[in-house]
Amino acid sequence: MPFRPGQKLPDRAIDLEGPVKAAVLLLSLDEQAAATMLRELPTEVVQRVTAIVAAIDEVPATLAEEVVEEYYSLQLASRYVREGGLEYARRLLNDSLDGERASQVMTQVETQVQRTPFSFLRRVESDTLLAFIQEEHPQTIALIVSHLDQDRASEILVGLPAEKQVEVVRRVANMEQTNPDLVREVEAGLEDRLASMLSSSSERVGGVKAVAEVLNLCDRNTERNIMDGIESDSPDLVESIRRLMFVFEDVRFVNDRGIQTVLKEIDNDLLALALKTASEDLREKIFSNMSERAADVVREDMEYMGPVRLSDVEAAQQRIVDIVRRLEDAGELIISGRGGDSEVVV
Repeated sequence: MPFRPGQKLPDRAIDLEGPVKAAVLLLSLDEQAAATMLRELPTEVVQRVTAIVAAIDEVPATLAEEVVEEYYSLQLASRYVREGGLEYARRLLNDSLDGERASQVMTQVETQVQRTPFSFLRRVESDTLLAFIQEEHPQTIALIVSHLDQDRASEILVGLPAEKQVEVVRRVANMEQTNPDLVREVEAGLEDRLASMLSSSSERVGGVKAVAEVLNLCDRNTERNIMDGIESDSPDLVESIRRLMFVFEDVRFVNDRGIQTVLKEIDNDLLALALKTASEDLREKIFSNMSERAADVVREDMEYMGPVRLSDVEAAQQRIVDIVRRLEDAGELIISGRGGDSEVVV
């Protein structure tokens, strides 16, 4: 039954339906955390949960606390399951929670795991899984893909050869009911092949993104020395790092004089297109460094621009990012948090 505006919430979390419990959890979090959580949910779930959020008038403090505690316990248990399986999770939960709570949480987790075929794949990186199933028959891959969440399924499809992508998608689309014995057979075979890797599963660390995040916190001279050292052997790697280090939204960290210098190098059409998907903070940062008349012209251009391709917006943003990077290298602007505050300007 849909939750109605003004409807009174029950006193215990156990009496809440799943979507209502999710709505209570979101209302118990700060806005940023709630927004981050919503971004991880499918669109149809977001629509349902936000409708319930809008209908709730008041959440009793004790109910909110119970929902948050339950969510935390379940997340803790799920992490333990991914790291070492159900028995490992049970041991750690018994050490960290009281006996009754640990038992309740494990019951929920076991039910969830048991009703979800291929649940063990949550602990397998997508590229590893892809390598294992590349040569499988399209019907087998379709069976696996149909039991993955949407994000994982899309990652697998993208990594398949074009002709196999078509075959797999066609089979997924036509898949309605599957013989449980067949599912168990495929699942067992795949788990056996992955057993050695699962027994010593490890968390992925490092990578281009990690390098970019570290260098973002370095002063400019350190970053330049490191990047120059890499560039002689791996120019493509340096370009990949640079594109992750500084993105369009980071323009808001450029000092005002730097913003004004950037604006001299771009026209209003490019700026209006780039700002189409920008945050309000970035837009205000840009507009505050323009004359009122010029800012109004750009706002008007954005208003009457109509629908545009996201790829065109991203291309315009990248052109501005490239200008910012060039001007920073030339010492004509400062990006806060990148050593600029400690530099002496004379």
